Amino acid sequence: MTALTFRYVAHTDTGLRRSANQDSGYASPRLLVIADGMGGAAAGDLASSEVMHIIRELDRDDLDTDAMAALEEAVTKANARLGDLITEDPAVEGMGTTLDALLWDGEKFAFAHIGDSRVYRLRGGELTQISQDHTFVQSLIDEGRISPAEARVHPHRSLILRAMLGRDDNGADLSWVQPMLGDRYLLCSDGLTDMVTDEVIRGALLAETIDMAATELVRLALEAGGYDNVTVVIGEFVEAGTPPDDRLSSSDGQPQLVGAASGQARPRTGKGSSGSDSATASSSSTYDPEELRYAPRPPSRRRWIRWAAAFALVALILGAGGAWAYNWSQTQYFVAAQDGKVTIFKGVQADIPGITLQHVEQVTDVELETLPTFRRQQVEAGIEASSKADAEETVAELDQLAVQPTPTPTKPTPKPTPTKTRSTASNASWQR
Repeated sequence: MTALTFRYVAHTDTGLRRSANQDSGYASPRLLVIADGMGGAAAGDLASSEVMHIIRELDRDDLDTDAMAALEEAVTKANARLGDLITEDPAVEGMGTTLDALLWDGEKFAFAHIGDSRVYRLRGGELTQISQDHTFVQSLIDEGRISPAEARVHPHRSLILRAMLGRDDNGADLSWVQPMLGDRYLLCSDGLTDMVTDEVIRGALLAETIDMAATELVRLALEAGGYDNVTVVIGEFVEAGTPPDDRLSSSDGQPQLVGAASGQARPRTGKGSSGSDSATASSSSTYDPEELRYAPRPPSRRRWIRWAAAFALVALILGAGGAWAYNWSQTQYFVAAQDGKVTIFKGVQADIPGITLQHVEQVTDVELETLPTFRRQQVEAGIEASSKADAEETVAELDQLAVQPTPTPTKPTPKPTPTKTRSTASNASWQR
């Protein structure tokens, strides 16, 4: 069997619509990693950075266990680190990150995957997605409800069902990947896959060098709109002992760290380079569309916004604009829980003594206990809606995610046996 090694490159761009990069990427002779942070500008970059710095600790020769056990332990440690950060600072509750990591043991990759970042393999000119998206639309595809083509334009195509959130209820998928000579492996954030099709990705990966391929992939994502941060990490397998290619950025053998993780002072496992990182500054904007893309949302921040809105509403009510403010509040909707059921409320979710700003619009048949854990927590915290139709659409999505309990069969109640009364006279009459 031919001994293999791989060349590598990591490249990122903030995109055309974002002010900060919440992606983190890493590439070295032993490890390929990508993490796409979520939770808004205040926490998404923190989540991907912290996870990346822990996973990078695997980039060494003296691992105590085999690659799979080491990778699983590192993923667990990284997830626990997020939980600790949330405990220390509740303001970042709801932050999280996707993760794809390929750890090389000299013969094969140990592979960890969670979220909607993707891993592709180009072999013999054929592109194959070897990761499985943990998204709402992928669950619909698996159930045969929609096609992959329909999933690309589905309004909730980026709704994640699993991610690293600092909790124990979302584990990563772990598996082995066996490379072959000539394989190219691409790890990428959804900033690429939401912008271009798999066929476009395949064409770009066929470039003469992986550095050219990485640059082309990012360029194509930006030309298609560049709505999100876009990060790519590529590994190409060659025979062990192949001389370094001076045209490649990995010819010096040094790790490449790009994105949010490269902009924060943390211990490193080697002489890392920031590579092609284009932006790491934190956002000064008070609004980040990233918070709307993912299912996990920070309840503490939402509560702060609700209280601020509530106090502002009181001030308006006490002033000349009070009537207008109240009327406006009654055009709003949100989805929350009541008596164990998912319920649509009309009004705003704020408690102000002496003023009722919400009332039940519709009690649905969706039982709260049938929902996945993080979706149930979202409902309990309240999910805002732009209209009643939007609230009904949210309920419909929750209904599709609900797991209906198996009814317990019951035995039919036996009918009482009629008591037979014998009558001498009637018997005599029957005998005649």
